[in-house]
Amino acid sequence: MLVMGGIVGSGIFINPYVVAGLVHTPALILGAWLAGGAIALAGAFIYAELADRMPKVGGQYAYIREAYHPLLGFLYGWISLLVIHAGGSAAVAVTFAKYFSVFSRGAVSEKFVAVAVVLVFTVVNCLGARAGGGVQSVFMLLRIVAIAMIVVCGARLVFWPIGWPAADAAHTTWFPMLDRPLSFDLLTVFGATMIPVLFAYSGFQTSNYVAGEIREPRKNLPKALLLGVVGVIVLYVSANFIYVQALSPAVLGATATPASAVMSRALGSLGGSLIAIAIAISTLGFLSQAMLSYPRVAFAMAEDGVLPGVFARLGTRSRAPVAAIALLGALISATVLLGTYEQILSYVVVMDWLFFGLSASCLFVFRARDARRGGAAAPESGYRVPGHPWTTGIFVAVAWLVVLNTIYKYPRNAGIALCILFAGVPVYFLFRGRSGRPPGSK
Repeated sequence: MLVMGGIVGSGIFINPYVVAGLVHTPALILGAWLAGGAIALAGAFIYAELADRMPKVGGQYAYIREAYHPLLGFLYGWISLLVIHAGGSAAVAVTFAKYFSVFSRGAVSEKFVAVAVVLVFTVVNCLGARAGGGVQSVFMLLRIVAIAMIVVCGARLVFWPIGWPAADAAHTTWFPMLDRPLSFDLLTVFGATMIPVLFAYSGFQTSNYVAGEIREPRKNLPKALLLGVVGVIVLYVSANFIYVQALSPAVLGATATPASAVMSRALGSLGGSLIAIAIAISTLGFLSQAMLSYPRVAFAMAEDGVLPGVFARLGTRSRAPVAAIALLGALISATVLLGTYEQILSYVVVMDWLFFGLSASCLFVFRARDARRGGAAAPESGYRVPGHPWTTGIFVAVAWLVVLNTIYKYPRNAGIALCILFAGVPVYFLFRGRSGRPPGSK
């Protein structure tokens, strides 16, 4: 549940329309989601070994710092704070606003709604109010139940449309399988579909951040990662099959709230509004938890001396990192106001998958160190990635190909993220000079 809860956020309720806007046949649409699932599953294998090797809190930051250099670890924390976490949370806030507009009939601007909900959670978290683990589990279950409702009601509409008007029955054609000839253009466009798809699958690595807090992580975390990702693949592919069948690729590509569109066809406008309410509430839970946990990055970096000390101070009454929470709220709000949903996706994914690839490459470093310490024939204990080095190498290559393709297709959005990344280099050396030691070192 921890892994599935970390992955199943807002992506599946909106990103299918982005995919369908890029490729226009059922085979390509479902192929994108299957390919993304395979990539996420490979990543789960790799992160299972990384967590087994370093079963302590820290996740990607710890892997990169230990394998390479404190500078790269710092840059991951820097870009997580300014791009990955802020942009990802902004995308969730926009999803809430889009589904809020379904049952509010568009009475309020989507950007206003998204910024307003971010500001509300910023204030609430600064005051120290927080939802417990049980409440967060309810929100996570609500997201899964919403997907199940879409699949069940959509399947009823697609396969047994008795009682529905003929106009509501979908007539999706599965041939031709491609919407353009085999070419470099097809490859780059299909690669562009990985941006919304991999954004939806991102999250399989989040349980590694709390690896040290899980009972018997060497035994339990790999199993949780693998079973959780497979479960999400089944949910996502099933939902997209229903989207395509019930709406058709053309309608799906023009519908920013596909879940409500399917439920409206199946149960009328009431069904569309009910699923919109359920999705809006579930995204609120996801956003609330994100805005509670993500400020820990700024808090930890301030404690390490690489951000101003104010971000490490706790409120006297709330015991919350008020400045860190306020910084995140401001960054999320700015991202919402300055970009469209599609721009936010490319802005986040280019950095997220740059560091996914870098984190996975750490396995080569760790295994080489093992070989030097114990000899190449030394027996290995614990969890190991099957098929290494091939599976690991392919994952790294695919991750960085996604990054390069994103830069090629969306140079402006990716360029902004890259500029923020490079701006972290002088910041690192500035703080290293002040402290007299590398940031993150003890």
